[in-house]
Amino acid sequence: MRILIVDDEAPARQRLKQLLEDLGGHEIVGEAANGQDALKLGNQLDPDVILLDIRMPGMDGMECARHISARENSPAVVFTTAYDQYAIEAFEARAVGYLLKPVRKERLESALTQARRLTSAEADSLHSRGGSRPRQFISVGNRDELQLFPVAEVLYFQADQKYVSMIHQDGTKLLGDSLKALEEEFSEEFVRIHRAILVSLAHLEALEKDDEGHFQVRIRGKSNFLPVSRRMVPELRKRMRHN
Repeated sequence: MRILIVDDEAPARQRLKQLLEDLGGHEIVGEAANGQDALKLGNQLDPDVILLDIRMPGMDGMECARHISARENSPAVVFTTAYDQYAIEAFEARAVGYLLKPVRKERLESALTQARRLTSAEADSLHSRGGSRPRQFISVGNRDELQLFPVAEVLYFQADQKYVSMIHQDGTKLLGDSLKALEEEFSEEFVRIHRAILVSLAHLEALEKDDEGHFQVRIRGKSNFLPVSRRMVPELRKRMRHN
């Protein structure tokens, strides 16, 4: 199988490489030291399996796995970590294996055998999509390129028929997520102001009325106003006071 190794510590990557060489029959297609690089290489190299550390700077392994699992024909993920408290969350993120460091050859071989047996459909039936923690990045696929946008830089999400637009500081991107799913995941940072609009509290500048008495909000750095449903005004005011 084609394998991508991801760990922020070079000795840990070297150990996995040595174990894979000892096992034989596998091709190491690349290495990465963090989640962002893992996503880019995973998109470019098309590995069958990603051996993924959990605690890494920037994007951690859990969030990386969630982005990976959202892809069609996604590679199998086997976590390799020094910590046992993430096991439940790992399988919520659709991992097929969870190996504690120092990784043993026999356990690695077993995990890779399991990864080979599991089809994407079987993985979907075994594990629910996503995880318990909200993402720090939104991933957007564009042909052979995978772009990452920090959630902290998203101004608002707006639904329009079948699509949801993500309006960020540098432009707009179309997402495959539903507005309802985004609201559930980012409930701490975003607030619904309209049936079709979810706004970042951090970028919300003011709630006011237009000349006709309709409520609207101003977003920092944007000249346009966004409409607010009257029934959502009380919750919006409450969230703004506590933000």
